[in-house]
Amino acid sequence: MRNVYLLAAGLIAGLAIPVTTLPQPLVFKTESNQIQLNTKEGLQAVAGETVASTVETPSPEFSNPNLPIPVESSVQSIYQPTRRFLSGSQLYYHRLAALKAGQIYTRLSENELQSLLESGKKPQLTYEDWKSLLAMEARAMVKGQGANRLNVLVGDSLSMWFPNEKLPAGKLWLNQGISGDTSSGILNRLSAFAATKPDVIYVMAGINDLRKGMNDQAILRNYRLIIRRLRQNHPGSLILVQSILPTRLASISNSRIRRLNSQLALITRQEKASYLNLHDWFADFQGNLREDLTTDGLHLSKNGYGVWQVVLEQMESNFAIGEVRQESLGEARRSQQQ
Repeated sequence: MRNVYLLAAGLIAGLAIPVTTLPQPLVFKTESNQIQLNTKEGLQAVAGETVASTVETPSPEFSNPNLPIPVESSVQSIYQPTRRFLSGSQLYYHRLAALKAGQIYTRLSENELQSLLESGKKPQLTYEDWKSLLAMEARAMVKGQGANRLNVLVGDSLSMWFPNEKLPAGKLWLNQGISGDTSSGILNRLSAFAATKPDVIYVMAGINDLRKGMNDQAILRNYRLIIRRLRQNHPGSLILVQSILPTRLASISNSRIRRLNSQLALITRQEKASYLNLHDWFADFQGNLREDLTTDGLHLSKNGYGVWQVVLEQMESNFAIGEVRQESLGEARRSQQQ
């Protein structure tokens, strides 16, 4: 745990922390994925069958079929926000403005953004509004991904508010997080990005289930179905389930979260996906969410997202190392055959 505090101190002070001093994320190895995670030795390809699912996934519906579709496919043009958003409404209309301009995750000029933001605002956004926006962004990504590699974030407000500038570079990212969403809500909207072709799908859910009184069995059942449906929709993607984070809320038991995470890790392994233990990066000595990593005991601060960023960058680095090793292994095998 001392290493985790070392990381936070480094983030606050702006110091570079050697990777060797950081805790290694716990990832269960898969038996049937095309990629096998190993944080110390990179990635290794494994053989096996892909888990099949009989769950039906209806086609996504788009509320605005005439929305301009972006044609950009340059990784260098990934959107970098120019302002700090104070509300979900501001974030929503900024992303909608980018879509209307035919530019997904692309910087808009201040004048362009202001003119787009002043038209068509609703007094209050609904869950359906967010679902529609995310479906449109996914559709735009399908058209604009080109040869670029893609990762997807799926979850609730913790994923939704992940700063784009903190996401690891070198790939496109599609954020499919909605504030307040539950595991059942996420399960029911996976079809929105079913046509995308991501390398990795990062999943996080469960905290709002606990806030709303859902029992553990229902949460775990939904997670199992989420993994199976993602496997059906994206047979070539790595499904990476991230643990539920601790909180500082008296209404949510952190010991219950730890028990849920243990069961979630088991289910993930049974379903031949992969599990990432983020929990230990965020917990203090008492098992609560570290005070310096949160704004309100539940949501993450800038430093909190900095910790998450470090973990994702480490994982993405491992993916890249594993791919290089597999390419080298393939070259060696071809040379031997010749």
